Amino acid sequence: MPLVATAEIVGPAVRGGLGAGAFNVIQIEHAQAIVAGAEAAGAPVILQISENAVRYHGALAAIGRATVEVARAARVPVAVHLDHATEPGLVREALGLGFGSVMFDASARDYDGNVAATSAVAADCHAAGVWVEAELGEVGGKDGVHAPGARTDPAEAAAYVAATGVDALAVAVGTSHAMVVKEAVVDLDLIAALRAAVPVPLVLHGSSGVPEPDLTRAVVAGLTKVNIATHLNVAYTRAIRDHLADHPEVVDPRRYVAAARDAVAREVTRLLALVRAVPR
Repeated sequence: MPLVATAEIVGPAVRGGLGAGAFNVIQIEHAQAIVAGAEAAGAPVILQISENAVRYHGALAAIGRATVEVARAARVPVAVHLDHATEPGLVREALGLGFGSVMFDASARDYDGNVAATSAVAADCHAAGVWVEAELGEVGGKDGVHAPGARTDPAEAAAYVAATGVDALAVAVGTSHAMVVKEAVVDLDLIAALRAAVPVPLVLHGSSGVPEPDLTRAVVAGLTKVNIATHLNVAYTRAIRDHLADHPEVVDPRRYVAAARDAVAREVTRLLALVRAVPR
């Protein structure tokens, strides 16, 4: 199954009332695990590399190329996405590596600045045939639009999409990034109002903090692309700790990282069903 454009996963999900699972890659083992989990589920999946992950690796090229190659070898449709990029130069680099979409995050700017920057990036990406996700939010707080209490206004969201020409919109409906407990209260009525007002697919960031039944409810209410990162990191780290506790003599990282990779794969399979990425 060849690497696919993100639109080839998100578009059919929108039409079918399904979700599209998007999971963050930090190391190559994350990419391998996510694809293995998607293959077990028989579902398409989106591999995401964030600007923070790029910073960890020191550059996009190595982890980006590795992730693209993992996607190309998959037995289910897999897209590769640049997540939370704040610099146009990083977006251009992702286009050159074959990424199928980018999320350009200008949410820390005021509304006019956000529109101007995002419009320019969207124009460049569309010229290359690449799908663009953006974020509309309030200034302040490292979480931007996903700071606790922030909410997206449906009318403003519709105007923003029209002004920027983006293909998908990350919305604030009660989640926050990097939550390790599932205590986020998702506003399902707001999701429905946004779905009615906004003509492009809606994206949920901070999904790791959402109680699992509410992930399904959020998709039914109108969200499509569901981003999950921290939850997988918890599973990855727990598996390594457990393996080393059970096998204190182990020094070969392939053994304990393999345990983490397997744990993440199992979680991806389960989560894809929760977000309705598996056709009913």
